[in-house]
Amino acid sequence: MATEKEQVREPRNGSQTRKRNYGARLRQQSGERKNAGGYRSNGSRGGAAQQTKTPKREQQKRTPVRIIPLGGLNEIGKNMTVFECSNDMFILDCGLAFPDMDMPGVDIVIPDFTYVEGNKDRVRGIVITHGHEDHIGGLAYLLKKMNVPIYGTRMTLGLIRGKLEEHGLLKQAKLIEVEPRKTVKMGCMAVEFIKVNHSIPGAVGMAIHTPAGIIVHTGDFKVDFSPIDDEIIDLARFGELGSRGVLALMADSTNAERTGFTCSERTVGGSFEKLFKRAEGRRIIIATFSSNVHRVQQIIDQAEHYGRKVAVFGRSMIHVIETATELGYLTVPKGMIIDIDEMSRYPDEKIVLVTTGSQGEPLSALTRMAMNSHKKVSITPNDFIIISAKPIPGNEKYVTRVVNELMKSGAEVIYESMYEVHVSGHACQEELKLIQALTKPKFFIPVHGEYKHLVKHAEIAKSMGMPEERILISSIGDVIETDGQTMRVVSQVPAGRVMVDGLGVGDVGSIVLRDRKHLAQDGLIIVVIGIERMSNTLVAGPDIISRGFVYVRESEELMDEARRVMVKVLDGCSAHDLKEWGTLKTKLRDVLSDFIYEKTKRRPMILPIIMEV
Repeated sequence: MATEKEQVREPRNGSQTRKRNYGARLRQQSGERKNAGGYRSNGSRGGAAQQTKTPKREQQKRTPVRIIPLGGLNEIGKNMTVFECSNDMFILDCGLAFPDMDMPGVDIVIPDFTYVEGNKDRVRGIVITHGHEDHIGGLAYLLKKMNVPIYGTRMTLGLIRGKLEEHGLLKQAKLIEVEPRKTVKMGCMAVEFIKVNHSIPGAVGMAIHTPAGIIVHTGDFKVDFSPIDDEIIDLARFGELGSRGVLALMADSTNAERTGFTCSERTVGGSFEKLFKRAEGRRIIIATFSSNVHRVQQIIDQAEHYGRKVAVFGRSMIHVIETATELGYLTVPKGMIIDIDEMSRYPDEKIVLVTTGSQGEPLSALTRMAMNSHKKVSITPNDFIIISAKPIPGNEKYVTRVVNELMKSGAEVIYESMYEVHVSGHACQEELKLIQALTKPKFFIPVHGEYKHLVKHAEIAKSMGMPEERILISSIGDVIETDGQTMRVVSQVPAGRVMVDGLGVGDVGSIVLRDRKHLAQDGLIIVVIGIERMSNTLVAGPDIISRGFVYVRESEELMDEARRVMVKVLDGCSAHDLKEWGTLKTKLRDVLSDFIYEKTKRRPMILPIIMEV
């Protein structure tokens, strides 16, 4: 891993920062010296300097800073924000989102990199708040287009390292480890890392020191006064920044609709203790998010207490546990974790399975167990299953299906609404108010959430006295500009979603998705004919093939009638019509579409294929 110590430094005190960042910059911009009374000297020698009063407006004028969100607004996931000042840019996070029901066949969704690609010579680096997929999942795709330093905490870089290795990018990557309260220089800007609590170790917020003022970005956070790793959110630093003056606060809005405080992760540990005792004599299976290292730690602690061995299922779960153990974030007693193939050596009451699949993902380990298609594990009435996660919006029906199938096998299933087996990693309303109160921002930009979350967070800010005209709810692609006095959207840059399907990046667009949805909803009919090119005469067909429309063997009469319709169209075509293949395909498609709709009131995709003989 590359190191650049000269770029990482401790934050300076308030007077030093103001002196270097603002005083020196104003002198450099004006090329003149200004005395304490607000007068300027022309620098002439051999006599008294001519002095004129500096206008108040000129004193306040600062180099403008631009904030450009490329993801994470009006959506959940693919968080990415660009900060720009003069000729310098840096990127905060580069995540992915998972496809919804309107994206059949798509594997993941990443931000549109068009703007940063066009300005890659100005990009000074990428800073990462934490190691969740919605913040690091797009990095490999971005690094294939530009190679810039990546700054993050030890756990975050550990997870990034594994992802880059999969893509063959690790050797050329510049990964620079940064600890909380350290600052990284980004041209005319500087980024300070601030410790926060979240559902993964090594999470940080950012204080971005710019010529226009300090911008605080919380990242994903919550306030946990009794975290598993005993590292409490650095509220003192947020308060110090607030006392100096924060230009803008960009805060996590995911839980803005929830009142009160987010429970401590230790709450889950108490529930695990009761449930492990209740499961005496049975095999325990726990499904949770692979990145929730603190929860895995509590599972291991309870397994040790009750004399059980732990087996781990799921590729991502194995990778995170190995990384966290190697870096010291996870403490595992020697011999506690066993290989999957060793489970048969132990009775059920001595086993805890930790697995992925808490969201009901079709290919996950828990789903395959529920559907009785897992090669290593079969669910029995002697299984005690805990789903330690809340369904992500849109995944409820998948989770419900898995729970139903597990129960049909006779297992007892515990999920979030029954016991406190899951707590969120995001701040609720009272914690959001606390950050607002500590930082006392001049402007407020809610981030990380759907539109309803951003609006609710804006209402919370207004309830604390923030003027409505100083709250900015923006969209991805907006260019937000501030000079320290005002903040407004001045333009837009290309932004949106780029779909990844297998090895293809961006080759699945709106037209392809439309066709896929058409195929999924209505099916496909293929009309095949053969034409002798020299004489332009029909020599074969038409043959009609149906996929996903009707079962041909049960609809032979419909298919025969459709074939007769096509023969009639071809018989009415002249030699010239048979020569113009484009026109012929359109005619076949239109006639067959009208016939099928008349008979079935359905509109399958119709694909004419002309073969040259």
